[in-house]
Amino acid sequence: MLGAAMMASAEPMESQISKVTGRYSLLFTLPSQRAIYTCQLVLCFIGGSVILISREVSEFSLMFGLFLGTSIFFLSLLADFLSGEVLMSSDPVLNLRRFSFLSIPSCLILFMFVSGANVVGISDTALWVKIVSGGFFSVLVFRLFVLSTVSSVDYGKTLTAALMQPTFSIIILLVFWPDGTTLSVYSALPFLVSLLLAVSGTQIFVSLADAAGKQTLGVRSLSLFRAFLANWTEDLNEPLENFFEKLGEERDIRVSLLGFKTRKGMKALMIVPVIHPGPFRNVGSSPLPHMIQEKIENKTMCIVSVPHGPSGHDLDATSQLQNEKILNKIMEFVDLRSFDFYAGPLVRSRVDGANASCQIFGDCAVLTLTLAPETMEDLPRELDYAISSEARKRGLAAAITIDAHNSIQGPFDPEEMVEPLRQAGASAMEKALVCERHPLHVGAAKVSPKEFGVAEGMGPGGISVIVIKVAGQKTAYVTIDGNNIVSGLRERILSKLKSLGISEGEVLTTDTHIVSGIIKEARGYHPIGEETDHERLIKYIAEAASEALGNLEPAEVSWRSEYVRSVKIIGRKQLNDLCLLTDRTMTRVKRVAVVLFPAMAILLTLILTFL
Repeated sequence: MLGAAMMASAEPMESQISKVTGRYSLLFTLPSQRAIYTCQLVLCFIGGSVILISREVSEFSLMFGLFLGTSIFFLSLLADFLSGEVLMSSDPVLNLRRFSFLSIPSCLILFMFVSGANVVGISDTALWVKIVSGGFFSVLVFRLFVLSTVSSVDYGKTLTAALMQPTFSIIILLVFWPDGTTLSVYSALPFLVSLLLAVSGTQIFVSLADAAGKQTLGVRSLSLFRAFLANWTEDLNEPLENFFEKLGEERDIRVSLLGFKTRKGMKALMIVPVIHPGPFRNVGSSPLPHMIQEKIENKTMCIVSVPHGPSGHDLDATSQLQNEKILNKIMEFVDLRSFDFYAGPLVRSRVDGANASCQIFGDCAVLTLTLAPETMEDLPRELDYAISSEARKRGLAAAITIDAHNSIQGPFDPEEMVEPLRQAGASAMEKALVCERHPLHVGAAKVSPKEFGVAEGMGPGGISVIVIKVAGQKTAYVTIDGNNIVSGLRERILSKLKSLGISEGEVLTTDTHIVSGIIKEARGYHPIGEETDHERLIKYIAEAASEALGNLEPAEVSWRSEYVRSVKIIGRKQLNDLCLLTDRTMTRVKRVAVVLFPAMAILLTLILTFL
């Protein structure tokens, strides 16, 4: 049963999320506003000149071509401003910069059609109008396709924003109509037909694109797609979390605390929530480890570490509302009351490549599980249940299980390793129970390296070190606010700690997903050590460990484990469906557009032929 649960919580889900983050982190990476304006101005100068030179080669044509290009440029600026700052000001994604960028291909398409019309239809007004109306259709389809896919405002505003720039451009082009002749009302008919077909085509496109979402989850595919875009382009988590809240399910979440108090007050706290910090960036519980750390540090004025509890993406909280529920519950029981003076040494056990360490504090066992130096990913919550059960069988009041999440270098087979991890945990407890208990000393420190940020894989929680001295053994629990560690780095860190006189310890990560979806690579994030200089990182850890050694003092220990009731989580199936649907929506959008709009263009050509 545990093997099946772990299989359901590891690589496939990570792969789906990585696939989504890899695609959408590439969207809307635009040049600066100045670069866009420069490109647009140059294009308008060239386009305006080509349009008039294609009618008649002369210095006069070149001069008026530059004037035409300048006029189109300024009218495009006006259209972009009205669209981005007035009509679509409430849209989270479409701003002035993106409308300005959208006008570059819009102008290019229109210039190509008008120049072509000048070459083949300069002496035939009806033919010239039909060719230019084809350009108007192409530009409008392009703009409606983009805006209908991305925009979350009502369709009337979307249509107006799509129409404004090409309409302004067509008007100024008609001012420069060949020979100054006047177009008849009849000449407007091709433009009207182009408008109707462009609108009809995009409406069909939207309906077909939305169909998959309605069938799968009862939501519109493009609405979900826009929510992802709002997050990836503007860091807005609310639109996406609204979907998660609607589709989520309630679970009870266990949170365990291990606290150390000296005569001066609380010295250090280790808080282990059995909830997954995901799915990515600032959505759901992705930032929860640092949120817990920051809030509890402010309350207790002590060092707080938040290592990863056994949990996978099936336990991602749906929204910041759920994060607040968890935080408020922790704040209620963080004031520990019953303390013990004694602890045992840290002992280890290894079973078929699975490593477990165990240290007993009072009547509570703290276990860390790792597969280092081999790859490990999320361990299932069922493993936490199993080890707690093993602790109770042996007369302990509780066990706090930590998923070290500290080695990644390749594929991970969860089904193969879950039973060895359980056995290693049970074996380590057996060894720890026969060890003599002694009074303990505790030291703690924290460091936040400024040169390592989310792009390098380190969250704002930095590095915390809790050193525990029991008899002659000094043990360090190093917690890094990151999502896993490159294989081999853990061992180098532990080796450095030994040179400082710390004989035992473990390197842990919070598994924060605030670093996920930041970089444009397949995985979507950097594990600790992939983009961080190892020597610099080890130096920071050594400095924190040395500081913790320097403030070692006699301490008491207390533990507590509580459930946060009815926390809404996304759920594996829902998250999997959402990620698949978003990815498939992008694929479907491309396929529908490739077939539908060329068909509409052919239909327009046939209609214009008989007008």
